[in-house]
Amino acid sequence: MMRVTETVKQLIIINIIFFIGTYIIGPEIAYKYLALHFPKNPDFKPWQIVTHMFMHGGIMHILFNMLGIWMFGSALEQLWGTKKFLFFYFSCGLGAALLHIGVNYYSYYQAIEALTQNGFIESDILSILNQGKFDTRWEEYLSQGRLNNFIDTYIGPMLGASGALYGILVAFAFMFPNASLMLIFLPIPIKAKYFVPGLLLMDLFSGLRGQSIFSSGSGDGIAHFAHLGGALIGFLMMWYWKKNQFNNNRWN
Repeated sequence: MMRVTETVKQLIIINIIFFIGTYIIGPEIAYKYLALHFPKNPDFKPWQIVTHMFMHGGIMHILFNMLGIWMFGSALEQLWGTKKFLFFYFSCGLGAALLHIGVNYYSYYQAIEALTQNGFIESDILSILNQGKFDTRWEEYLSQGRLNNFIDTYIGPMLGASGALYGILVAFAFMFPNASLMLIFLPIPIKAKYFVPGLLLMDLFSGLRGQSIFSSGSGDGIAHFAHLGGALIGFLMMWYWKKNQFNNNRWN
């Protein structure tokens, strides 16, 4: 079993402190100031692009993310060293936030265009959303799925270390492609070079569909494009480093 490395240990400790602190001050207040909100939402603050990486929505959420960072991040930190690992980790987390926001902007403006073309005023729409409500007349111009997505985009915050973790998974598959991994619900060894692309395809499918492949309801509360954003940055960085024979020593 991989020994937890020092930087990974510190990241896990910080995440646990944030998690405990969330319930000490109250989730509503903690999520308002530290989770990542849509930039047009009044609760959006620039620091949320970083702090959202340390916020989690429940015990299983933080448990799976910390387990993944420990299992795969420790191997990378041991190989790369502290500075390179941290640079990679936060780059993937930022990439996750940016793709998530970008996709949300696209969804937001699609819905706003459909509503404003039918006589609604954007400032009035936002005023209603800021009250945690919606106008039932919107249902005439937006499908139920698009309406739910529009409301979730504006109101629902994004949080968690999953984007950074997905970048770590991609890097692990680059560095250790033949390492055998096993899912809890599928106890069959799968090589990392197959496991990680398969996981990304499931996220892409779920993100385009608007819900998990395991869900039959509307939405699943998972920021699939944030996962893909972290993975994309991880892939681009690994590709660039490999292509240019990156010198590890410059980081230490």
